[in-house]
Amino acid sequence: MAPDLADRVAAHVARTHLFPARGTALVAVSGGVDSVALLGLMHELGPGWNLDLAMAHVDHGILPESADVAEAVLGLAYRVGVPGYLRSLNLGPGTSETNARAARYRALRSVANEIGARYIVTAHHADDQVETVLFRVIRGSGPAGLAGIAALGHDGLVRPLLPFRKSELRAWAASRWNHPWVHEDETNRTPKVDRSWIRHQLLPSLRVRFGEDVDDRVIALSTQAEANRAAWSSLLRELRELEFDAAGGAVEVARAPLQKYDKELCEALLRAFAREVGCVLGPARATRLREAALRAQSGRFVELGHGWVAEIAFGRLRLFRRDRETSSGGDGTRVEWGDEDRGTIRWGRWVITWSRQPAGQLMRCSLTTWVVGSGAWVRRPEPGDRLNPLGGVGRRPVSRLLMEGRVPRSERSAFPVVGCGGDIVWLPGICRAESAAPAPGQLAVRLDASVR
Repeated sequence: MAPDLADRVAAHVARTHLFPARGTALVAVSGGVDSVALLGLMHELGPGWNLDLAMAHVDHGILPESADVAEAVLGLAYRVGVPGYLRSLNLGPGTSETNARAARYRALRSVANEIGARYIVTAHHADDQVETVLFRVIRGSGPAGLAGIAALGHDGLVRPLLPFRKSELRAWAASRWNHPWVHEDETNRTPKVDRSWIRHQLLPSLRVRFGEDVDDRVIALSTQAEANRAAWSSLLRELRELEFDAAGGAVEVARAPLQKYDKELCEALLRAFAREVGCVLGPARATRLREAALRAQSGRFVELGHGWVAEIAFGRLRLFRRDRETSSGGDGTRVEWGDEDRGTIRWGRWVITWSRQPAGQLMRCSLTTWVVGSGAWVRRPEPGDRLNPLGGVGRRPVSRLLMEGRVPRSERSAFPVVGCGGDIVWLPGICRAESAAPAPGQLAVRLDASVR
């Protein structure tokens, strides 16, 4: 007897480590058979992966019946016994596929952030992969784009059903899942929508002409392209001279090594560099980025479109998306903590933990320190901020210390300034102040900072 689909999905997830850590998985459910089957499979398998489930539905506000669909999908969440969340967008009937998709992912990330979900899980499957690769061939995508849909995306995005066909999901949902799918989107059948035309007109013609295994051949192309894309990603890390680093939704490399690579190699590396944070560079933008990396002065910013920005800072090239970067430091509000013996706060993309224990040796530039006193707090830098550095003489401007610490200009306004009582005591990894410093071995509060 052939293994049940749930068993095959479980084996695939175990083999590929798609859910490596315990956490909440937010399942995106449109109401179609694919996403309803996904919810059923996650409901059956999720506990074995140490996952807590929640469900989100995005009402695009494009179709007249979308409000009824949203109500039915939320009812499905209630019947299954998982928390259900709704985001209503009111995009209007003229919205393009691209804009609707971008708005949908923004809405899903909003829900995930709200509930602290580690994963966002979508129901993309093998048929979607075939259509995506063909669509990219038609659009003239580069080799990396022919890899199609990735099983793991940014911001915890997971697609566990990519190896499986839609017909398998439909059959499993009909035979094993007691909750029927809510609707089938009629836009999936209109030839005005590109992917629908590929699905209902191009693919059937290709199968007649080249055989029923044409889908498998397209998947094989995708697999080869994915291996090529993974190789470039590995090369970024293997070329130690590039000093590649990724943190907090941004990537960085050293500029100097790029000078010695020929144009083709340099631009191929920069395209792989950009893909690490989800930025797709076409030939023109790759050339623009290369020229900036080679010639622009430190402190310059280069706009790459769609919110992506390259920054030249202290001999390094840094790439990030402006909307994420500007919101990464919290809302600027001062946050206080420390009444409990231990705990954690998240401030923007920084995580600060504390615990009471005997103090160790204080270091001026460290991501760990100890403080004595009460009323610990963190906030953004403010005009006029100064501190007296540990072992130093005089009070130094925080702005100057951040510059000397080679913090890129784009990050300075969101850098955590940690204080105790009325004094600034710490710029994590940049400078420790004399204030609130315990003697070695004295019972104090240990602070550890890290960047997500």
